[in-house]
Amino acid sequence: MTLTEIAEFLTACRAAELSFPFGPQAQVYKVRGKMFATLSQREAQTLLTLKATPADVTLLVDEFAAIVPGYYMNKQHWISVDLNGDISDAMLVDLMTTSYQLVVATLKKSDREQLAR
Repeated sequence: MTLTEIAEFLTACRAAELSFPFGPQAQVYKVRGKMFATLSQREAQTLLTLKATPADVTLLVDEFAAIVPGYYMNKQHWISVDLNGDISDAMLVDLMTTSYQLVVATLKKSDREQLAR
């Protein structure tokens, strides 16, 4: 996936908001004020940082060289994907969808109900 395709996918998530709280080099995607993804440049790398379950973090980091514990995030709940690595487009879509769903699941019931409409 291109950076544009990734950005379009993330902004297409229901109630997603894009902000730049860490400067212009880091795009932060939130739903109802809670972050579910960041897209950033780190030296020569482009990183997509996403929320994941602790079990998935361990599995993904062990299986894929392009996935590391979340850069500047809680290493137990976040992963960073090097977009120059060996991750398929389908897997990226799955990881982004899971991240969004994990964050939505932590929202207040009224917010979750509004998103479901």
